[in-house]
Amino acid sequence: MAEKEDIDKKEEAAAPEEVGGDAGQKKKKADKSHHKEEKEKELKELQAKMDEVNDKYVRLAAEFDNYRRRTARERLDLISTAGEDIIKGMLPVLDDCERALQVLRESGSDQAAIEGTELIYNKLMSYLKGRGLSVIESVGKELDTDFHEAVAQMPVQESDRKNKIIDVIQTGYMLNDKVIRFAKVVVGV
Repeated sequence: MAEKEDIDKKEEAAAPEEVGGDAGQKKKKADKSHHKEEKEKELKELQAKMDEVNDKYVRLAAEFDNYRRRTARERLDLISTAGEDIIKGMLPVLDDCERALQVLRESGSDQAAIEGTELIYNKLMSYLKGRGLSVIESVGKELDTDFHEAVAQMPVQESDRKNKIIDVIQTGYMLNDKVIRFAKVVVGV
C-alpha cells in the first residue's frame, strides 16, 4: 500500500498543474475510485479471514461436542459393566444353588432344607437381577449363536422340535444386554 502512495505522489509531481480544473476533477475522481477499489479489496480480505476463523470455531465446537458425548457414553458403559467380573465369579455359586435345589427336590429331603435353599437362591438371584443380570431363555427356541453354544445334538421324533433347543446343560446370562456367559445347550436333530 505504501508503494501505491509513492506511485500516486510521483504521478502528481510529474503531471503539470492545469488551471482549467477539468483535468483536476478527473484526477480527483480517478483517485476516489482507486481508493474505493482498495477499500473493497481490503474488505474482501477481512471478510475471507473472518469466514475462515468462524469456520475453525464451528469445527472446534463440533469436535468438542463429539468428544463430550463420546466420553459420557464411555463412562456409562464403564459404570454398567463395572461389576461384570464380580458377577461372573458369582455365577458358579448360582449354578451350585440350582443343582442343590434340584437334588433336594428329587431326593425328597426335608421341606425346611428345600425352603432354606430356595430362600438363599432367590435372594442371590434378586440381588444379581437388580445389578442388571438376566437369564438367557433357551428351551424350545432355535439355536442362536449370539446367545447359545451347542454342545450336543440329539435325535428327536417330533418335527416341531427339530433344530430347536431341547435341553440346557448350563444356563446363560446377560448383564445389561451383553452376554457374559453363553447358554450351553442340546439341539434336536
